[in-house]
Amino acid sequence: MKHNATAFNTASTEGRYRLLVDAITDYAIYLLDTEGHVSSWNAGAQRFKGYTEQEILGEHFSKFYTSEDKAAGVPAKALATAEEVGRFEAEGWRVRKDGERFWAHVVIDAIRGPTGNLVGFAKITRDLSERKIAEQVLKRSEEQFRLLVQGVTDYAIYMLDPDGNVASWNPGAQRIKGYSQEEIVGQHFSRFYTEEDRAEELPKKALSIAALEGRFEKEGWRVRKDGTRFWATVIIDAIRDDTGNLIGFAKVTRDITEKREAQEALQRTQEELFQAQKMEAVGQLTGGIAHDFNNLLTAILGSLEIAKKRAVAVPGIVELIDNAIVGAKRGASLTQRLLAFSRKQDLKLEAVELPALVSEMAELLQRSIGPAIEISTTFPLSLPKVQSDPNQLANALLNLVVNGRDAMPNGGMISISARKQTLGEAQVKDLKAGNYVCLAVKDEGEGMDAETLEKATTPFFTTKGIGKGTGLGLPMVQGLMAQSGGGLVVKSQRGRGTTAELWLPVAERSDDLTRPPVEEQESVVSKPLTVLVVDDDSLVLMNTVLMLEDLGHRVLEASSGSQALALLEAGPLPDVVITDHAMPHMTGAELADRIACSYPGLKVILATGYAELPQGVKVSVPRLSKPFTQRQLNGVLT
Repeated sequence: MKHNATAFNTASTEGRYRLLVDAITDYAIYLLDTEGHVSSWNAGAQRFKGYTEQEILGEHFSKFYTSEDKAAGVPAKALATAEEVGRFEAEGWRVRKDGERFWAHVVIDAIRGPTGNLVGFAKITRDLSERKIAEQVLKRSEEQFRLLVQGVTDYAIYMLDPDGNVASWNPGAQRIKGYSQEEIVGQHFSRFYTEEDRAEELPKKALSIAALEGRFEKEGWRVRKDGTRFWATVIIDAIRDDTGNLIGFAKVTRDITEKREAQEALQRTQEELFQAQKMEAVGQLTGGIAHDFNNLLTAILGSLEIAKKRAVAVPGIVELIDNAIVGAKRGASLTQRLLAFSRKQDLKLEAVELPALVSEMAELLQRSIGPAIEISTTFPLSLPKVQSDPNQLANALLNLVVNGRDAMPNGGMISISARKQTLGEAQVKDLKAGNYVCLAVKDEGEGMDAETLEKATTPFFTTKGIGKGTGLGLPMVQGLMAQSGGGLVVKSQRGRGTTAELWLPVAERSDDLTRPPVEEQESVVSKPLTVLVVDDDSLVLMNTVLMLEDLGHRVLEASSGSQALALLEAGPLPDVVITDHAMPHMTGAELADRIACSYPGLKVILATGYAELPQGVKVSVPRLSKPFTQRQLNGVLT
């Protein structure tokens, strides 16, 4: 009875196992005999291999293998391995009944009887096609990404481990940073940073920010293998696995040095344009002020000269008038500085020999700076003449020497030197290519910082105390240089003195480059003339008339160009016309053109403090520089 119960239980257990195996549809579970023939078949095997149990029982299992695997003896090797070691496991392509291939995971276990003899094999196969396809897609994507990264040469794209060591390297990184993959993989990325950044632990901070916030982005200097620096934009992204653990960083670096230099160049250009516009506006304002001031000084000087003549017999009055004349002439000197800055002074360009000019000024220069300061001069044996106004150049040189003196309150040395140099385009700011002589004045003073140096040529800016400087010295020198075709370059560093360089164009010929200056002549009165004076400023008009009448001339007056033309039309014609230039409605130059057309041969003299007349003036006329004295007025008439 007991034996029957055991047999029933055994049969019952086998039935349950049979039901379990047949119920599994995700796995092909079947038995092979010792030769490899199929001896059992479950629903899962039928589902993804396609054979029914009747079709496959007794068939050799090798029909599930590809023709390549069968040719290579893979089925036999699988059984041999399972028999020898008890188990065979592998993945590979298998073939369904309809010929379609699928990727399978296969396990073959050897089955032995109670005595250890081989009775067959248990084979379990799982269809992993979907996983295989996903792996292939992933592999293809990774390969495409690898090719993409390796194909990029404008960006350094590489991986860092969590500690910041380089784990991968692309050609762009090698091109930008200079290291090969063999040299850099395993090295810490901080070697790309400058010493200053490493001292501030910027690499460590960058990784900390990326780990905390997910991303770090910044621009800064980086260092190549050869030690050169480049300006880079850097992005560091934290990389985490599916569980959120940090597994490393992705780092992208781009060399934007050229872009930065272009931006800086654009910014400099914009700043220079703004400065030029500002200086042009100040220059126009200054020129206008100087013009009006010249008119006032013309009236003052003329009136004082006449008053002096008439007050000779009055004791003490002549000295007072002389003092007033000296003050007015100082005012005239100030207007010349204003006009020099605005580049509107009347220059008399000549071929100037610099060593001779400096030699003639030696006594004046030494007297101006005192005994505590020495002056040394260095000139080559052969130095070409330069194009400049000798009087204005002498004033500019004196101005620079006095600046050097003021920079050395405890004494020192001022060096004056010159050298010839041929300049290329843009070699010196605002200078055209050509031959120049550089006249340099160097002191041993305290020098200027960058901010002060930038403002040095700004009008009315001065570092001297109240009452000790007008702030027009260097602007005047700069205006003189620009108007004569040269340039001023000031070099200075705090604690290392200042050097002012006057770049003067070499004279094209040794003789005077423009008309000779009108010297003040003794008051030799010309024969009585009829003079038409035209000026919109009543003070200047009255003063000019007064000086001409004092010289014995007959004078006609007009306050505008149109009034002057009306007088000329009414007749008789005067011997000469003296006209102001800057008048409303019709300028003096325009009036001169009208007179030249209607009354050829009638002499016209233009009274102006400006060096250049507007474009479009058709006739060339002699000029009388404002402010003028009676002696100068008499000089242009004789």
